[in-house]
Amino acid sequence: MDDTGQPDICRVCRCEGTPDKALYHPCVCTGSIKFIHQDCLLQWLTYSRKEYCELCKHRFAFTPIYSPDMPKRLPIKDICSGLVTSMARAVRYWFHYTLVAFAWLGVVPLTACRIYRCLFTGSVSSLLTLPLDMLSTENLASDCFQGCFVVTCTLCAFISLVWLREQILHGGGPDWLEQDNQQANQQRNFLDGNPVNNFIGGIAGGGNRGQVNQNDQNNQPANEVEEEIEGEEGADGNDGGNNENNAAQDDINWNPIEWDRAAEELTWERLLGLDGSLVFLEHVFWVVSLNTLFILVFAFCPYHIGHFTLVGCKIDDIVTASHFEGLLTTISGYVVIGIALLILYLLCSLAKLKKFRRVLGLCYVVVKVKLLVVVEIGFFPLICGWWLDICSLSMFDAMLKDRKTSFHMAPGTSMFIHWLVGMVYVFYFASFILLLREVLRPGVLWFLRNHNDPEFNPIQEMIHLPVYRHVRRFIASVIIFGSTVLLMLWLPIRVIRKLFVTFLPYHVMLSSDAPVSELSLELLLLQVVLPALLEQGHTRLWMKSMVRAWTVGVAWLLNLRSYLIGDVTIEDGDEVIHGDQPPPQQANPPPNNAAPQPAQPQGDGEGLGAAHQAMLQGGGPTGFQPYKRPNFFAVRVIMLVVLMCITLFAASLMSLTLPVFIGRRLMSVWMGEAKIHELYTAACGLYVCWLSLRISLFLYNWIPQGWTVIVNKLRHWSILAVKSIVIAVMLIGAVPLLLGLLFELVVVAPLRVPLDQSPVFFPWQDWALGVLHAKIICAVTMMGPQWWLKRVMEQVYNDGLRNMNLMYILRHLCLPVVMTLGMALAVPYVLSKSVVPLFDMDEATLILVERRIYPYLLSCIVIISVCTFQLRQFKRLYNHIKDDKYLVGQRLVNYEHINIQRQQSQEEIS
Repeated sequence: MDDTGQPDICRVCRCEGTPDKALYHPCVCTGSIKFIHQDCLLQWLTYSRKEYCELCKHRFAFTPIYSPDMPKRLPIKDICSGLVTSMARAVRYWFHYTLVAFAWLGVVPLTACRIYRCLFTGSVSSLLTLPLDMLSTENLASDCFQGCFVVTCTLCAFISLVWLREQILHGGGPDWLEQDNQQANQQRNFLDGNPVNNFIGGIAGGGNRGQVNQNDQNNQPANEVEEEIEGEEGADGNDGGNNENNAAQDDINWNPIEWDRAAEELTWERLLGLDGSLVFLEHVFWVVSLNTLFILVFAFCPYHIGHFTLVGCKIDDIVTASHFEGLLTTISGYVVIGIALLILYLLCSLAKLKKFRRVLGLCYVVVKVKLLVVVEIGFFPLICGWWLDICSLSMFDAMLKDRKTSFHMAPGTSMFIHWLVGMVYVFYFASFILLLREVLRPGVLWFLRNHNDPEFNPIQEMIHLPVYRHVRRFIASVIIFGSTVLLMLWLPIRVIRKLFVTFLPYHVMLSSDAPVSELSLELLLLQVVLPALLEQGHTRLWMKSMVRAWTVGVAWLLNLRSYLIGDVTIEDGDEVIHGDQPPPQQANPPPNNAAPQPAQPQGDGEGLGAAHQAMLQGGGPTGFQPYKRPNFFAVRVIMLVVLMCITLFAASLMSLTLPVFIGRRLMSVWMGEAKIHELYTAACGLYVCWLSLRISLFLYNWIPQGWTVIVNKLRHWSILAVKSIVIAVMLIGAVPLLLGLLFELVVVAPLRVPLDQSPVFFPWQDWALGVLHAKIICAVTMMGPQWWLKRVMEQVYNDGLRNMNLMYILRHLCLPVVMTLGMALAVPYVLSKSVVPLFDMDEATLILVERRIYPYLLSCIVIISVCTFQLRQFKRLYNHIKDDKYLVGQRLVNYEHINIQRQQSQEEIS
């Protein structure tokens, strides 16, 4: 009973304890939930699938109950039989998983590579020798590697095809492909019911679904429209309309790409064979067949169609000289296939072959979307990257022939680098547009699409919009992005070369005898400088504040505050632009009876891929906010554009000169006259500018609060700065240096330096490598299981910079890590220099021991760890054999009993 005299009850069933069902208190919980029956607890654990109390988080403990006839030690026969059973199970698992790895990592990529090679060889002998080529053991590693790439491409093509199918099923196809009665009647009224005109109208100008709504223009009610449809379709008889409707409904329901959704319960373990079954062999066969089919349909046929087309047009030599003959030839084949599908669709429309027409239309949509994706994701960033490189040639004192030479030396690498640079440029351009939308009035950027719009679906717009509209927007994107590069890169470089003759070119190449390793500085920049600068949220806030201040100033100067910001009161008599009226830039206003629409150019939507296609479009969820139009509005807008160009030019000019100038001056103090990579001087200058701006803002906010507050703030930040410096010296200085030096001694020096040569260590480079290794170790630690290092790192991260506990970090993080690394470096050195010479060895043996002692001791530690792990596994096997043969039950352990056992064990240890 408890202190109130009430009997103890179970927390689950609320019953008292009996001699057969005793009550236990297995956790820290007290009161009415202190006690529980063992059966009730087991049922709850089975249901909740947890091994601890959900309230106090204490793990429940059970003590095993063995049979009375269990011997103190298991017989050797039982141990051997259990060991043999375990080994047999391990061998079976090893054989199965080896078969799985051989099938998925060997058979599948090897067959894909060799079938691909056989198809593109173009000879009959390769087809005849294909079975022997499959069994050949030549170039297995390279063929498997290439086959993995082929399999990845085919799987990506299959997944994209399935995803495109889902998009068509959920969002519908283009207007000219839809078969329902209402859309067919709308387009029949507009195009006189001719299916050929219907299709041409959809391709040429019927981009947005529902854009042309004849019923809305005629202001007819929905029931009258339905009556007209029924009357037209049922003119030949009463059953004629029903038959036509049924046929149309059948056309709607019929879907040529409606594949069966078999095996919904299929899991990855069962698919790959990790569940222990051999069903995966069937999956391997289907994957090989799928790879062959996709290689044949999506690579072989388009390539040869494009090849025959290029040969017929006599431009195959130009394509061959581009170093990307396969890609360009395949794309040419897809273009020809798209045109052929278009022609066949028109012929089927004339012949009124509805099902064939729909299949051909769907195939055309697939080819169209694929080509648009390639253009938007591949070609456009590549164009931007090459244009950036061409406009910046004089900044690096390079010429176009240098880029041509590098392209011929490594065409793939050159193209990838330019594509990557273009993607980064597009991304940051889109980020700046998003920042502008947060400042400007909704509707100012009506010609740029807001890709944060939840209604924006680029794949749907690729499906529905005609090709010419995508071409028009692609050209507009090239003009906008190219003009921005000219304004912010080419023109400032020209001005810098005229005004500051000795400032350019930037130094981007280091000689081999440079005092500082380029690799070290790259690692320092990529791992320390840039992440710390980019992760500062204040940078975006400062930029937004500067944009807002510029907008307010220009709006006041040009009397465009209502147009730019929209925060003024509109009085009577002012000329107001509303949402149902287009701004001056819009050419085609919506109908007078249409609902108010956001001011935008004709046609909504945008292509997919690059971020520019997510922006180039009008409107958005924010709509159009009215504004007051002042006098001489067009002149004011032109002046606004001119001021914007001047501001962008000045900002670019300052960004190209100020950080590099400051960085050069600071680096010259440290490095003297040595030429430093301008990427690092720019990073150093950016850090100095950022730090100066940060300090200035702090002083600006503190000065109005009085000197007492300033002194307290300075004292607080000084203490925090001292703590940060101490922690930085340990965690950013000492730990990476020790870690990099240890890696150099264990891995790099034994592999790269012969025994007859002395290794030379570069502490700066070792520290930079240690920074990279430390970041990798921290990431792996945070993703791994709970242990002391992860707990300490989580505690330090949760405390943050302002609540930094210096003694906790030094005691629990810095000291253990530095001592471990220091002992790993010192113990082998002491052994090789002090202990080994006592054994009277020759000089060659001493050098061998000194150079190989670090990897040897590491191997010993690994072997000891493996042996310890095997001993633990054997102990678990021993307990498993004992439990299988003699375990009869388990008894729940009370919380007090656990504490008593722990106290006794601690006393025994002490």
